[in-house]
Amino acid sequence: MDESYRELLTKQQYRLHNDHAAVKLCHWMKESMIRGRHCYKQEFYGIKSHRCLQMTPAINECDHLCQFCWRVQGRDFEVAEWAEPKEMLDALIEHQRQLITGFKGDPRCPREKYEEARNPDQVAISLAGEPIVYPYLSDFIGECHSRGMTTFLVTNGTYPERLEALDNLPRQIYVTVAAPDEATYIRTCRPKITDGWQRLMRTLEMFPSLDTRTVVRHTLVKGLNFGHVDGYAALDRIADPDMIEPKGYVFVGDSRTRLTIDSMPSFDEILGFSEDLAERTGMAVIRQRPDSRVTLIGAPGMRTELD
Repeated sequence: MDESYRELLTKQQYRLHNDHAAVKLCHWMKESMIRGRHCYKQEFYGIKSHRCLQMTPAINECDHLCQFCWRVQGRDFEVAEWAEPKEMLDALIEHQRQLITGFKGDPRCPREKYEEARNPDQVAISLAGEPIVYPYLSDFIGECHSRGMTTFLVTNGTYPERLEALDNLPRQIYVTVAAPDEATYIRTCRPKITDGWQRLMRTLEMFPSLDTRTVVRHTLVKGLNFGHVDGYAALDRIADPDMIEPKGYVFVGDSRTRLTIDSMPSFDEILGFSEDLAERTGMAVIRQRPDSRVTLIGAPGMRTELD
């Protein structure tokens, strides 16, 4: 990793292990610790925001240059040696413990919550980059599960062969579908590969066969990929996910060099899109979180919390 890139990531409060794995405290973890406000994932899925390890095993590995992505782009490099799963998980947990040290003396943070936060029980395998390129991902998920931790995995869908090869699946897997058609996909996701759309289609076709809970996420940007409900509905019918998560783009990170604050859909716009999409897919809007500009579409009355 280039030293200037490492310094930039550290300044942005990433903590790195072996140049390819990283952890970072999310906004909602901090809010949960000191103000009792939690992430929409706690409301939707029952995971505890203050006990979530937001990490990536492949911070700079991605074949997309998405317009809406918050990561720093254009810093590609080869990973010399990938860390083993147990070593990586232990190191990232320790990094997170160091990042939350200051909360111990904050009177707004209950001591019990601080101690719980030191021992995360949920791993969000996302953060930045494309995590599925980590060659030991299946073993890493198995390591997390062996410790009683739940796992979420977010993928861009362009590695169907790696997804198919996973022996251990996460408790919940997301595929990001950020376009209703190939032309919009190329304009929005700016793939580095020539067959990205075809690879994504193979992932969507495989999705119904995965023996775990599946979610399609639509990250929506005004003036770029927002609208086109019929196109998104057609793709969702192929994937046949347990749930669909339409989410409005947020003007953060490096995306601010490419988009504007006006690119953010309002919650009312996201809700309207979601209601139209639910009608076309035979589902319903079952959860909503206005401050995160996100809804959850699923079967009416379904239980969404993880066991």
